[in-house]
Amino acid sequence: MIVAGNSQTKKSQLFSPRQSPVANYPQKQGKPTATANGSRGFCRSLNDCMSMGSVASTSQNQPQPPPKLQQQVADLEREVLKQRELRIIYRKRMERTHDYLKYCLQVAQDNGFLNLIIKNKDSDFDRQDCPFPSTLISTETSPQLSPPLHQHPDLAGLICQAKMNGWYIDHPEIELQEKIGQGSTAEIYRAVWRGLDVAVKCISPSFFESNENGESFFAQELDTLSRQRHRFVLQLMGACLDPPDHAWVVTEYLGMTLKEWLHGPGNSRRKERLVPLPPIEERIIKALEISQAMQYLHQQKPKLIHRDLKPSNIFLDDANHVRVADFGHARFLSDEEMAFTGETGTYVYMAPEVIRYEPYNEKCDVYSFAIILNEIMTGTHPYIETDFGPTKIAMEVAEGYLRPMLPEDDGQLGEIINLICLSWDQDASVRPSFAKITSTLKKFHQKITESSEIDYCI
Repeated sequence: MIVAGNSQTKKSQLFSPRQSPVANYPQKQGKPTATANGSRGFCRSLNDCMSMGSVASTSQNQPQPPPKLQQQVADLEREVLKQRELRIIYRKRMERTHDYLKYCLQVAQDNGFLNLIIKNKDSDFDRQDCPFPSTLISTETSPQLSPPLHQHPDLAGLICQAKMNGWYIDHPEIELQEKIGQGSTAEIYRAVWRGLDVAVKCISPSFFESNENGESFFAQELDTLSRQRHRFVLQLMGACLDPPDHAWVVTEYLGMTLKEWLHGPGNSRRKERLVPLPPIEERIIKALEISQAMQYLHQQKPKLIHRDLKPSNIFLDDANHVRVADFGHARFLSDEEMAFTGETGTYVYMAPEVIRYEPYNEKCDVYSFAIILNEIMTGTHPYIETDFGPTKIAMEVAEGYLRPMLPEDDGQLGEIINLICLSWDQDASVRPSFAKITSTLKKFHQKITESSEIDYCI
């Protein structure tokens, strides 16, 4: 593990001496012993002696709890610790939100429109009389700093678009086969559509029943995916647009994820390897293709940030080329816009500014890629060298104390290690763009390819 900080020194740093807040929790107090109840050392009355004898007799005859009960107690203790950690996280978020609101009020006061806001709070705000840009003052309740430039169409509009462009699918055309995956809101099936093997993501009807904006989220994901045209981005084949029972996203069928390619089948995080580590040339190619896909997404107008980049959302085709997938959390941002939604993604790959509920931009994807690149180079799960759970990892990452263990520099990985450290820097502005990352990985791949050819000739 390393400490985030200056990119020139972070490779050799260890944990900060400052302890995690979790380490300062008061430990459970055991029951006081007989000698702790008093210093007198003898019974003062017959009742005292009878009481002590009864307790001793009970403790000697008390049977040991069954293993199942012991396991339940251990599970409850872990849950209590998790809730304590969450309480600390929420308290810190409240403190940061409070500080951010104070900052916003100070900016409003310094620019002379705080009183204007207060005077007009009970009436419609006249934007024409306001001398400031509309991006600074908004009557919307959304936590965004400015309204999104790209508005996603509603479901009715999307149906018209799908029929016009030829990707509307009637659900009887699809023959569902075996289930190949499951998430919190959807199940993924292998299926056949017009004789072609496809993957079908079936959104659960309960998702629409429990979310009043469920149709909007579904339409947003489809609209985003339908616009992508890149070799390393998942290809949309079509969709069934009849929620809640037939909200299906149909894509090309890809049988393996990057996670399975790197760690083997299964969802467990193991320290020991289940499959041999692929050659470094193949691993660098995978990293390069992911970077090229993300460069394509970020250079769109408006830019598209993924917000949930991780190995299980990256698939491999039959030729082992990558496909970046799962745009359920993606959103478009204009050049000057910042997102402010918080906790979008997966803790282990989530950028510290997102964990802290601070405004963020496309550099949150760069941070996620850095964790993935390090995972590709080491061949180990992030933070596997610790016994931390996701919540504790999030706390330490947010404070800048924790990053995964870097690969050992064998004389040729120095450039990659530097790239990783820059890309997961605590300061998002230090992180490079995917254009820079792609250029660096191309040069490194060319260098190791030439080195391998020389070694082969020798």
